[in-house]
Amino acid sequence: MTGSVRDEQAPPPAPGAEQYPALDLANSAVALPGGHFIDLLGTPAAANRWLVEHGLAPADADLQETCAARLRSLREETRSLLASRVGGHPAPAGALNALNDALTRAPAAALLHWHPEHGLYRAASHPTTQIVEHALATLAADAADLLTGPDADRLTACGSTPCNRYLLRHGRRHWCSTRCGDRARAARAYARRTTQPPTGEDG
Repeated sequence: MTGSVRDEQAPPPAPGAEQYPALDLANSAVALPGGHFIDLLGTPAAANRWLVEHGLAPADADLQETCAARLRSLREETRSLLASRVGGHPAPAGALNALNDALTRAPAAALLHWHPEHGLYRAASHPTTQIVEHALATLAADAADLLTGPDADRLTACGSTPCNRYLLRHGRRHWCSTRCGDRARAARAYARRTTQPPTGEDG
């Protein structure tokens, strides 16, 4: 089931997500209790809003579904790399290729073109496409910095089921939010109660 995107439903940014936009991107698809799910990039308008909030697009960028889908795709590849880093597994080749492709796609200048009537001219790609290319390149670079920098060893997955978010660990904390911490403690307390033998005398 897909939950509607409401401010009171979406948890606050996980520790580290305000420092690393790529971590916030990875956490933009949120699993909630009861089989609910929030996708903060689920529609072009939502993806546009997310980019604006992170300073990666103007409010009037008017993203289309194709661009929103590319942002969601980069999210999944970033999550794949985070999962491999946290789990100590080899980085998936497809995810590496996707991030490297995003890193190299954003043009640094207006490119040179030829028109049979007007000859040579320079022009940027479609403005909205260029905005998205720049946003993807920025997010990919940020993910690469996170995965290879000093904070990489602090990466961990939230320890509260069913949460699927990642965070930068502070001390022993393995939860992305107070809500998840409370849920994890309640689950542990319930497990202790149900596994303890009954007290009292027989008969």
